[in-house]
Amino acid sequence: MSFFSEERASELKDLFFESATELLQALNEEGLELEKHPGDPEVVRQVRRTVHTLKGDSAACGYSELSALAHELEDALTPELAKQQGTKVAEVVLNAADIFQHMLNAYRTNSPAPTGDRVLDAIHALISKPGPTLAEPAKSAPSVRVQGFEWTEYEKMVMADAASRGLKVIQLSLAIDPNCTVRAVALQMVKNAFADLGTLLVVVPDEGAAMDKVDHIIAALASSFDEEYIAKKCKIPAVISGVMVERYAPPAAEPVSTNGTGDVEHLRNEDLLGLDSQPEEAPVAEIEIGSTSSLISAPESTLRVDAEKIDAVLNLVGELIIGKSMLTQTINEFDKKFTKDPLRAKFADALAYQARVLNDLQKSVMKVRMVPVEQLFRRFPRVVRDVSKACGKEVILEVSGQNTDLDKSILDVLAEPMAHLVRNAIGHGIEAPADRIAAGKPKIGTIKLNAFHQGNNVVIEVSDDGRGIDRQKVVTKAIERGIVTQEDAARMTEGEALNLIFHPGLSTAEEITSVSGRGVGMDIVKSVLERLKGTVVIDTKVGQGSTFYLKVPLTLAIIKALMFRVAERLYAVPLGSVLEITRAMETEIHRVDQHEVIKLRDQVLTLVRLNKLVKSKSNQKKIFIVVIAIGDRKFGLVVDKLVGEEELVIKALDDHLVATELVSGASILGDGTVVLILNLNSVVTRLGKSSADIEDQRTAGASA
Repeated sequence: MSFFSEERASELKDLFFESATELLQALNEEGLELEKHPGDPEVVRQVRRTVHTLKGDSAACGYSELSALAHELEDALTPELAKQQGTKVAEVVLNAADIFQHMLNAYRTNSPAPTGDRVLDAIHALISKPGPTLAEPAKSAPSVRVQGFEWTEYEKMVMADAASRGLKVIQLSLAIDPNCTVRAVALQMVKNAFADLGTLLVVVPDEGAAMDKVDHIIAALASSFDEEYIAKKCKIPAVISGVMVERYAPPAAEPVSTNGTGDVEHLRNEDLLGLDSQPEEAPVAEIEIGSTSSLISAPESTLRVDAEKIDAVLNLVGELIIGKSMLTQTINEFDKKFTKDPLRAKFADALAYQARVLNDLQKSVMKVRMVPVEQLFRRFPRVVRDVSKACGKEVILEVSGQNTDLDKSILDVLAEPMAHLVRNAIGHGIEAPADRIAAGKPKIGTIKLNAFHQGNNVVIEVSDDGRGIDRQKVVTKAIERGIVTQEDAARMTEGEALNLIFHPGLSTAEEITSVSGRGVGMDIVKSVLERLKGTVVIDTKVGQGSTFYLKVPLTLAIIKALMFRVAERLYAVPLGSVLEITRAMETEIHRVDQHEVIKLRDQVLTLVRLNKLVKSKSNQKKIFIVVIAIGDRKFGLVVDKLVGEEELVIKALDDHLVATELVSGASILGDGTVVLILNLNSVVTRLGKSSADIEDQRTAGASA
């Protein structure tokens, strides 16, 4: 039987999934800590608290498989057993965390949950092993005593009115289990229990109050049940840890128009259920909460908001930015038409004020979307532990720059490519302990994660102190697979040769294992970074290690862009990718290895003509060149005309409208003109080929 309506149950399950995800992350971290310090009783107790919370929350939502397994695991989490069994307890905890995750995934999709029999067998094996300390029962958590009743004048009036009508009014004070993290669930479950016991007159806090810092719930019921039965029904396992029930009696100074006033004093002095102390002399609470008004107005520093709501607000901000562009263009036209009109100055002031406020609004909304990369980095201690163990290597993880903020939508997408990089660093980069000692290195290898801001971008570094990447080995493998020819390989720069590892199916591993060797991981890294309009750069030294630099924009929603025209079509590129703009004569362009190049301040710059994809030829003798950076390489985009800089709101394009990877999005200008935002990685890859290849692909790219 469910306490909740279908709609309310769905909301609570969503809340449970969010809370359970955080609990599982904490359980993984605590399991790793327990592996390092197996005899630390405080770590064991912390793991037990997390499992206990997960058990209670899952039981409240009706997920019996998860709750039952968590209950079994809780029995094995005693300091005595952990000290006796060493790292075996931590191993069981980490395996249980994996099963819990699989169960959550199944619950989300309404699929059958896995049984967890292997973990259950491991738990029973731990508990059943003989040991002198196992005979001692685990110490129970200290009991939490509940507080007394403090009512406002209005609440007293409601209860007195009910009593005056001959109703039996019961006061209740319920202590929420300290391990219950989803306090809103506790309040709702208590309310539903009240519904079966009588009429709810008063409850504090109410449903709209912040619950995270509330430890007690006080309420008044009009009920015909006796106090002992009410107390039993309200003590919900893993949700309510203590219950105090008292029959309400109006103050002696207030007349009561019922026949039951003769035993008022007796009712006021009768013992509280579950408590042995005298209510008039001893304090009824060991945890001081304060008055009921403080419960209602408890300050809350964080607020959980659905990401879709934030995206909706950001979308409206984007529409405001488009509206600002329209207004700016209209005022510019007004200036040209009415050059001496005094309203021009007022319009300019109003527009400047609106632009300033809109800029502040945009920054505020963008900050809401930003989260520290710590949320991403927290996943990798467990990855490093599992992969290094599978490879028979000893590896530690060092993390820095955790407080660097990044758009959450980008952060979530980066999890998979970073996992591939970390796994490859351990599988390919870090040597076996014996090899490291022979090379004069420490026995334990090191993986480092770092993040920092660089302009409007965030750079994430994944580095190791392993054997590095052998350029010749990569090129040889690429030639064997037919990815490049011997002639092309001879002309490749260091960066171009190293970038071959991102080609699908290319792997330098001698054998295929569960960790690496299939040649798919690095391809995923490259494709994800391109989809995020980011870049990946490799820095490696043979025998010393490798570093991968992942450079991604702070956000994908609003960008500053440089606009230009090619064959009368309007395009834009992110301003952060533009290094400079220069002009050159057609006679200064030379052809080297089927590429057009130009010499720019003692550097040879490869040119990319955008008009080749739209079957257009330029007759201009002097051309504009937009110098862009992609990773560690520079290219020059040849354009017909510069339009200027603009803040653009990126709109995703339907694949049915634009079936090409050359365009990453579009935006609308103030006059309604649509501008296409180019995907620089794809443009350079497509147009960097030979003229014959470009000729074959003109039709495919013309839709851009």
